Amino acid sequence: MQEQVDIWLVGNTGLRNPNRIHDGFMIFANSSFVGNLRGRENEIGFMNLLDEKGIIQNEDGKDQSGSHARKWRLMFAKNGFVYPQVKKGDGRQEELGELDEITPFGKVFLNADTYPAVQECYLRAMSVEQFVMPDGKSCFSPLRWMLAIMLELEKRTGSSEISRIEFALWGHTTNPSYDLYEVVDNILDLRKRRAEAPAKRPFDKAEITKRGENYSKKADNFLDYSDMNMRYLRITGILQRKGRGLVIVPAKHVLAEKLAKSTASSKALMEQYKLLCTGAPLPTDNINVAKILLDDLAKQMKERHIVFDISDLPVTTPAEINIARQRLENILAQTDEIQYANDQCNQWEEIADYMSLLIKGGGKLVYDEDNAIEIPKDETPAYLEWILWRAVLAIDHLVNKPYEVRGFRLDSDFLPVSAAGGGKGDLYCEFDDFLILTEVTMSTSSRQEAMEGEPVRRHVSDAAIQYDKPVYGMFIAIKIDTNTAETFRHGVWYAKGDMKQRLDIVPLTLAQFQKYFVSMFQANQVRPEKLRDLILKCKSRRDILEAPAWKQFISDAVDEIIEEMKNGKTGFKDLDISAK
Repeated sequence: MQEQVDIWLVGNTGLRNPNRIHDGFMIFANSSFVGNLRGRENEIGFMNLLDEKGIIQNEDGKDQSGSHARKWRLMFAKNGFVYPQVKKGDGRQEELGELDEITPFGKVFLNADTYPAVQECYLRAMSVEQFVMPDGKSCFSPLRWMLAIMLELEKRTGSSEISRIEFALWGHTTNPSYDLYEVVDNILDLRKRRAEAPAKRPFDKAEITKRGENYSKKADNFLDYSDMNMRYLRITGILQRKGRGLVIVPAKHVLAEKLAKSTASSKALMEQYKLLCTGAPLPTDNINVAKILLDDLAKQMKERHIVFDISDLPVTTPAEINIARQRLENILAQTDEIQYANDQCNQWEEIADYMSLLIKGGGKLVYDEDNAIEIPKDETPAYLEWILWRAVLAIDHLVNKPYEVRGFRLDSDFLPVSAAGGGKGDLYCEFDDFLILTEVTMSTSSRQEAMEGEPVRRHVSDAAIQYDKPVYGMFIAIKIDTNTAETFRHGVWYAKGDMKQRLDIVPLTLAQFQKYFVSMFQANQVRPEKLRDLILKCKSRRDILEAPAWKQFISDAVDEIIEEMKNGKTGFKDLDISAK
């Protein structure tokens, strides 16, 4: 095919994480910018509001043009949450709705109070065929098109998986004007030649150069836009990560088949906009399809010997059937999370690598062309909670379930959606004889104590009252401010009724925790008691040292216990805690 290659964009490179859109839209909906999001003054105003609320980080006021706001506005409109701008050739604006006002579908999105509900909104939005085809007469849905490609791959290979390079060259560069079978032929040819290539990186580079001969922009876009597009497609809940590529979620396979039956439409773009803004129908809105999906999911769960009971739920309407299906999906997600948790002890080296990225402030670590880890710089707070959660899962022996430990939400790939909300601790790690409440922050400034000193002590105090076992606090940050250490050194908190508590909270840098975590695995002494030992050792001198000296003692204590682990000492009895 020699026609000009183009790349469709379901997302925006300036807003790479679609999980942030819901929080940003909530702020927009309660602002003066509803229906008033045009012009430099309003764009800068909304951008500053997002920055003020912590949704974006406009570092040092770098963006003075309001470009952030324009990118957010574009994604609100593309997903039907606000009325998009209608071009003259497509109809009149008043025929659709007032520009940038919240749509009926936008109100549904605002009321989506669970992650599956948010995912369903994106699924409805991306199922709409609103991307104009090369002929300019019809429209297509990139999501439906990709599902059609992946289902055809599954027919031929037994797996719906599409790799990153395959998506880059033959996924988002194609549309229903291409012959589906030829596209899949090209993917399989690429896959075969790549498997035989002695070095993947030079091979990929050469293939991108070749495909880029008919592409008018930077060749880097093939991979850069792939990562962003795949992330947006995954938020629909129908696709999930496989390596650096995509695969259809098994529990959503029947739904994928239904959506892939139609990939393009000859309906006018205005009609598609109306559908988008009112909320596009899904196959699951049909009672027969909803029942098929429920039965298929129940069958999958029985095959996996997962116990469930929906006998108490009515299943006479599509809405009722979908509620029953969502209960099963939740049980399935929890089961998968337990399996994920059980595997973390085998992932300790990757966990340590993520910690290294966080210490550097984010970034990417590429193991090979098909395996890499990445922490976007503006998502480090969520990833810090997530990686400490994974570390605790790797240490194992938890009494509570993995989803009870965390306060943040996960996507279908077990990646963090956002940081936990306020009001409670970050990680409640309950073991047989004690509980460790882990609190984390990316803050390193002198404001660290002001932001964390009170809530951390309050959370540990509440837990100490709630649990009938010793409760320890572990505060982890990239850097520990001395004023924060001083607050935790005293550890005093007055609970209700002026009940005075002396709390055991130890501040550790992430580097110190990482070093200790790695040493536990290297010394084959991975037990929660080793964390308790560390906390007890570190707090042993807090009453006789000033904060700077206590911070140094903590650093020395970490090194000392690591050395003892290397020498085979295994119990708390080996620790020198004579000085109280």
